[in-house]
Amino acid sequence: MDIALHYIEKGTGTPLILLHGNGESLAYFENQIEYFSAKYRVIAIDTRGHGKSPRGEAPFTIRQFAQDLRDFMDLHSIEKAHILGFSDGGNIALVFALKYPGRVERLILNGANLDASGVKPSVQLPIEAGYRIASLFAGRNQEARKHAELLGLMVNDPNIRREELKKLPVKTLVIAGTKDMIKAEHTRLIWESLPKAELVFLPGDHFIANKNAREFNAVVERFLEENDKN
Repeated sequence: MDIALHYIEKGTGTPLILLHGNGESLAYFENQIEYFSAKYRVIAIDTRGHGKSPRGEAPFTIRQFAQDLRDFMDLHSIEKAHILGFSDGGNIALVFALKYPGRVERLILNGANLDASGVKPSVQLPIEAGYRIASLFAGRNQEARKHAELLGLMVNDPNIRREELKKLPVKTLVIAGTKDMIKAEHTRLIWESLPKAELVFLPGDHFIANKNAREFNAVVERFLEENDKN
């Protein structure tokens, strides 16, 4: 691992790792860290190049971020954890679970997508335009390069094939807002493709964990605590 990821930890018990979205930091989960620390060892991480985590020299991709997560878990002797990912954090969590299913207890995918086609055009088209513009100046301007890298995650990643999901043995909660920037049919596609998944839509937009924390936390808590039926 070429960098040390910044994180905060609170509580004891089964590890619950929180992964934020594009351009954000672990602060996004202010309404989850305290709440879930009553029952879990909550670990909120700043992704590479986000928050207080350094950029490092490795590729700036969802798959690299998933590798960073594995390295982080190895470094902190976390064999297995619940993983809750929001937006790009959900994409990281899904890529990680597909590659290392034995390291995931339960998986929560909030506003995740398999590829750019899952995002509503009203959101995706400006992202792609911004990415093209930032890419033009990336070689001459550090800020433009950083901007291009962030937008590139939403243009070029995560590119997960639906068929891959059918083999994932991990119990998963797929959760999104009723007015999410991710298309409802795409969220349903993810749910339908996973063999052990539940689907929940909550009132609100993409940021339900932050704006509708009470309902969001209740749904996640129920999912984490329900007994396995298998």
